[in-house]
Amino acid sequence: MTVYPGQARITRSGEVALSAGEHRVTIGGLPQYLHADSIRVAGSGPATVLGVDVRTEHHHRTQDAALGELEERRDSLHAALQELGDRGSVLDARAELITTLGRRAGSTFAQALAKDEADPARVAQVGDALAEQLAEVYARRRELIDSVRTTQAELDEVERRIAGRQGGHLPDTTAIEVELAVSADGDVELEVSYLVDSANWESRYDVRLVGTRLTLTWYGLVTQHTGEDWPECDLRLSTARPATSVDVPELAPWYLDVLRPVPQASRSRSEAQDMQRGYGMAGGAAMPAAAAPGGYSPPPPIAESYASVEHGEAATVYRPSRLVAVPSDSSAHRTTVATVDLAAELDHVTVPLVGTEAYLRATVTNTSEHTIRPGRASIFHDAEFVGVTNLAAWAPGEEVELTLGIDDRVRVERDLVRRSTSKAVLGGTRRQEATWRIKVGNFGPRPARITVVDQVPVSRSESVVVRDLVLKPQPAEQTDIGEVTWKLTVPPSETGEITISFRVDVAKDVTLTGWRD
Repeated sequence: MTVYPGQARITRSGEVALSAGEHRVTIGGLPQYLHADSIRVAGSGPATVLGVDVRTEHHHRTQDAALGELEERRDSLHAALQELGDRGSVLDARAELITTLGRRAGSTFAQALAKDEADPARVAQVGDALAEQLAEVYARRRELIDSVRTTQAELDEVERRIAGRQGGHLPDTTAIEVELAVSADGDVELEVSYLVDSANWESRYDVRLVGTRLTLTWYGLVTQHTGEDWPECDLRLSTARPATSVDVPELAPWYLDVLRPVPQASRSRSEAQDMQRGYGMAGGAAMPAAAAPGGYSPPPPIAESYASVEHGEAATVYRPSRLVAVPSDSSAHRTTVATVDLAAELDHVTVPLVGTEAYLRATVTNTSEHTIRPGRASIFHDAEFVGVTNLAAWAPGEEVELTLGIDDRVRVERDLVRRSTSKAVLGGTRRQEATWRIKVGNFGPRPARITVVDQVPVSRSESVVVRDLVLKPQPAEQTDIGEVTWKLTVPPSETGEITISFRVDVAKDVTLTGWRD
């Protein structure tokens, strides 16, 4: 089995003893929706392939043995529920009969006792017998209700398993008929391969930070509901993407023309607010584990087996070290692909305008031979789970920034320390002033390199002018759209400060928008 992202190529092989002459060999029970144009026949022996035909095998019931057992179990549970329903109807009728007899007997005995024509002891004996029978009926009905509840729960579970295994497939299957010309009596080995949809493999990762070393463990999650179970076999995971069309796209002409406006009704225009840029990183590094007291050396960790790698021109194939079985029930089966040990350069990033969290960031270069595929990654600091992130495609030699969680040992505050608004002065200009102070405290055991990202306002009108901008200390970078970046190195148990101050002059009869505290 070679599994691609979204498809799989199945290869089946077997031997058949044939005499000299022409023969038609049928390989049946194959998935209904296999790609007929992807079928390939090969093999060995004294035979020549004359032709290959594909036909549909129609069945009134599924040929999937496991699904067939589930359907039989479902039918038997339906029958059991019907039987329990019939027994419930019988008990209800019996309870009604006993109740009616008791009501009529009570009336008859009451009249007889009034005339001294009945023995009171006999009357009590009959009453006790009717009550005992009615109590027995009610007890059996309670047991029946429990049986119905248990059977219905089992039926629901079986139907869920059937729904997960069917995957929208009909009971019909596909057969491949191979016409052979055999030149001499003997065994002929045939190998038939075909492409199917409804199969997939995805990448999952464990990213573990210990000190300044980053270990990335890559797992492949294989799922399929092709309509046939895959037994334990040679499973391969390929990054190739078989496509129905491999033609190079052609470009349409790029024309430039003069705008010819079309008259239309006037409409009001609303000014959209500028979106704030944020940075998502994640938090705190764990300390390396201390040596065990008394010189005790702990046993080595359990080793893992990894897939062998075959690099092609445009794709890579990973071959797990063990045989893998994947049933057609959409359940995920995990196999380890590779483990990569990388050096990480750690720092922190904070955006106080958006939030006071400080995020641990690792700058890492992929020094392995693997092209990391996109996938979800679980982040660990040593043995502690800290969160989940998404990895993008990561090529060998490429440098990326990985988010590794929030580090609570770096504390950030952003306070408005001064704000003033003056009335119109000469020329009718109004003035607004503001000063912010950002404090960054390092409560970790070692110096912390911290990138602080904030912003200052940028005017988009001649009637609004930003003046007297003061940034202390001097930022490492400032963009035309007002984004300001500082790079601080804060020693342990110390606090760094940043001051942002400016004045905004607003022309007469102009309403200022976009101001915020």
